[in-house]
Amino acid sequence: YVAAVYEHESILSPSPAALVERRSALELMGRNLDIYEQQVLAAARQGAQIIVFPEDGIHGFNFTRSSIYPYLDFVPYSHSGKWNPCREPYLFNDTEVIQRLSCMALKNRLFLVANLGTKQPCERGDPRCPSDGRYQFNTNMAFAADGTLLATYRKHNLYFEFAFDTPPEPDYAFFDTPFAGKFGMFTCFDILFFEPAVNLIRLYNLKQIVYPTAWMNQLPLLSAVEFQQAFATAFNVNILAANIHHLTLGMTGSGIYTPVKSFIYHNMESYGGKLIVAEIPVITPDYKTNSEINGRFRENLRDSCRTFTSTSLDDEVCFKEQEEIPGRVSEKAKEQSPPPFYAEMMYDNFTFVPVLGEKGELQVCANTLCCYLNYRRAVLTDELYALGVFDGLHTVHGTYYVQACALVKCGGLSFSTCGQEVTDATALIDFQLWGNMSTPYIFPLLLTSGITLDFADHMGWKNNYYFLSKNRTSSGLLTAALYGRWYEKD
Repeated sequence: YVAAVYEHESILSPSPAALVERRSALELMGRNLDIYEQQVLAAARQGAQIIVFPEDGIHGFNFTRSSIYPYLDFVPYSHSGKWNPCREPYLFNDTEVIQRLSCMALKNRLFLVANLGTKQPCERGDPRCPSDGRYQFNTNMAFAADGTLLATYRKHNLYFEFAFDTPPEPDYAFFDTPFAGKFGMFTCFDILFFEPAVNLIRLYNLKQIVYPTAWMNQLPLLSAVEFQQAFATAFNVNILAANIHHLTLGMTGSGIYTPVKSFIYHNMESYGGKLIVAEIPVITPDYKTNSEINGRFRENLRDSCRTFTSTSLDDEVCFKEQEEIPGRVSEKAKEQSPPPFYAEMMYDNFTFVPVLGEKGELQVCANTLCCYLNYRRAVLTDELYALGVFDGLHTVHGTYYVQACALVKCGGLSFSTCGQEVTDATALIDFQLWGNMSTPYIFPLLLTSGITLDFADHMGWKNNYYFLSKNRTSSGLLTAALYGRWYEKD
């Protein structure tokens, strides 16, 4: 099917904390919706059947609870699938934004997903009802090609969004399309948590995801395109990810991802939005997700392994038989490993060992997690790389448990620069990275110079270790990592 995502540089309110009338709020949002309208038309002309817009794209951000109120539309949640806002604009008050989105879908005959702020009055008797008598939600809406409102999703994992409420229960939101079956929906920070993102995919066996986001890039492990791709690979899904474009906030990085190919946009140089249109294969639900495979690998594949390369959309991920089993090389890695050092990476205290010389085998451990690296450099460059491990609770800008094995390029030549944000590299490295991860949820990261993506030759479980291997990256290596999320320990 043909999909489109639009990375939007939204027109922002100059003073978001100021209280304004609904009329001036609609005027500001209308300027963003004018741009949406042009992009929907452009996407439709390129044959797009679905388009996704970013989080906060219509109203912007940095509001207070009261200052965002005039920007909120009313949503009748019970009317999903029964109401066509474009054809029935008179049913509810304060639905001007929803009506315009519905009409864009109808006029251009495509499915449309957008994010907006919504409000719902609540009863004083409701123990969760805020003191101002209303709920305010960060909401995604999906419209069919005839303008019908198909599904709504209220963001569950808010990221310092004091203007919004968390819904009482996680929404499991999805909608059906004639061209690719069911699409699931969640927003931004949700991608790092079990609820609702992972559970939604598991419960409904979803293979296509729409993902509005307003993501601040954080290298080396949480750049937008890097993690979006890793998520598509880990769960064997297609993801249509639309990010906001705001250079001053480090926000860029959108794409259309399949488990084996990506169409991405990452641009910290120039201003303005970007439309991405790509044709991608429908993944059918009989493919197993990687996490299901992972569980099976642990049970069944201790001694036997069917081989396959990651270029086929198969449901088995495996290793060439001649690749060594960790037990055999860990002794050698232990002998070769220089003494560890500590450095902060993404606010976590990683334990590192330097990656020195042309080739070698290394090991580094923290808590129960040990990471191993087998490497060979094509040419020795004057760049410092390090192998890092972290097994613990991440507590800055959100609380969640991470198990990570990461090969990263350091910011400079001293150990203290390891873990810094780096965007360019020249070293071409052949490597095998593996760890005895305790969670089946592993996101394989492979980021190359200029914030470009590469794909592993092999990855998967073998003997309770998760592997990632690559012969010769396409350009200089920035990050190769196994980013494990141990949800139960959050």
